[in-house]
Amino acid sequence: MGEMSMSFLPFTRPTIDEETIADVAGVLRSGWITSGPKVQAFEAALSAYCGGRPVRAFSSGTAALEVALRLAKVGAGDTVITTPLTWVATANVILEVGATPVFVDVDPATRNIDLDQLAARITPQTKAIIPVDLAGLPVDRDRLYAIAGKHPLRVIEDAAQSFGATWNGQPIGTSFGDRRDFVAFSFHANKNLTTGEGGALVLPVDMDLALCERLRLQGFQRFADGGMDVDVLGGKFNLTDIAAAIGLGQLKRLDEFTARRRELVQRYFAGLDHTLGLQLPLADFANSNWHMFQVLLPDGTDRGAFIATMKEKGIGIGVHYPALHLFSLYRAMGFKPGDFPQAERIGAAIVTLPLFPAMQDADVDRVCAALTQTLTQALA
Repeated sequence: MGEMSMSFLPFTRPTIDEETIADVAGVLRSGWITSGPKVQAFEAALSAYCGGRPVRAFSSGTAALEVALRLAKVGAGDTVITTPLTWVATANVILEVGATPVFVDVDPATRNIDLDQLAARITPQTKAIIPVDLAGLPVDRDRLYAIAGKHPLRVIEDAAQSFGATWNGQPIGTSFGDRRDFVAFSFHANKNLTTGEGGALVLPVDMDLALCERLRLQGFQRFADGGMDVDVLGGKFNLTDIAAAIGLGQLKRLDEFTARRRELVQRYFAGLDHTLGLQLPLADFANSNWHMFQVLLPDGTDRGAFIATMKEKGIGIGVHYPALHLFSLYRAMGFKPGDFPQAERIGAAIVTLPLFPAMQDADVDRVCAALTQTLTQALA
């Protein structure tokens, strides 16, 4: 089976090559380790990838989302529509800027926000929509921007998980015809392209880039005569050159990583026992970057026991994500079980199986065999 298959198999693991490690060492030796020339080079490379659109790097995808909301002038009295089936950061940033999150349940096939339900949730207070590309499967950009343009609303694409994915042949982050707004990426350690921690924001071409940069760094601006000022409330959201050096190395291999993920997922589809009652993800090999491979466990399965048994077999399993409106913070705001039944059903049964480019074919076979054995025993 190979060395990796005989050891513990995590649900994800970054692939950092020796050239990238050497580049990071060069940054450390240079004496310039915070935001500097590597960040500028990384932003330029990201901009080229996104069809020439302006891009600014951030310390996290969360920071990119928050700054996008501030640039879109979303604040107190506004509502922002998003999905309850996402990492809690998507909703937390709405609260951070003083606005109110409004959730729309998910489509059971895509597990993304249900665009059929979206229009009914728009009110005069709605200022923006934050769609999420769960597991790297893009939300239908054509329908999304058609709805947003009709009202009109700002769109802040939470593409934290979909860097390297496409929509109708165009990379996420580029423009879809004349449809474009903010796009936020995450480069966390578990993402398809990582900088360790980090993110980026793709901006509308008419956006005030200087304001974006001030919001990224405490609202600070420096003048040619040596004077300084702070005219807006900013955060501490800049990316380091160390992180950017990792990102530049990763970007060179993005297509390779995506292709390998798709091969591994095809092997999952072929190798999983379809008689066990698992619900598989949508088999999209045209658009998804397959950030995660997620299945829903059969009804009646004890997920905690399943995860523990798979761990005993040397296989790591993730949970991404519980329906976030059921977290205590959001229950205190009035959300309750039954509000969004599809998100709750999926969030209670979903598990993330191992998937990362360095996996071997035999690792997929090992997961499939262990899963079959574990579920067969659990459901006996």
